[in-house]
Amino acid sequence: MNDDYLWDKSGKPDPQIQQLEEILGTLRYQSKPLNLPRRRNYFPLLAIAATVVMALLTGGLWLQLRSNEASIPAVAIAQPTNPPINPPLSVSTNSPKKRKRVVVNREHKEALAAKQQLILALRVASEKLNTAYRRTQTPTQIKNQHKAG
Repeated sequence: MNDDYLWDKSGKPDPQIQQLEEILGTLRYQSKPLNLPRRRNYFPLLAIAATVVMALLTGGLWLQLRSNEASIPAVAIAQPTNPPINPPLSVSTNSPKKRKRVVVNREHKEALAAKQQLILALRVASEKLNTAYRRTQTPTQIKNQHKAG
């Protein structure tokens, strides 16, 4: 047996090795091109679709917030109608029931006027607080600021 034949097929072959090569020849490696199934890569399409959806949602949210801000008046416009505090008494009779009813009516009107004034003051205060809150939430730019270093 020649060892050179086993390694690089140089030299004289051994008859038993040739016979074994012929028997096992059908199992020899046969090179074929590798055929992998092609898969479509949907990642770029999904990324584009997600970006478009996010842009639409952001735009819709921005428009919604803008319309809400536009619907809130900056100054309270509604002025309450104040009934006269001391209406003239026009009672011709001196019955105590009618006097009591007139006094209760006057107190009721005064309470309504005070309630309307309080509601107006609360509206104005609420609007002032909302304006201050909006101003603190928006980022402010500092002008003439340079990087150090």
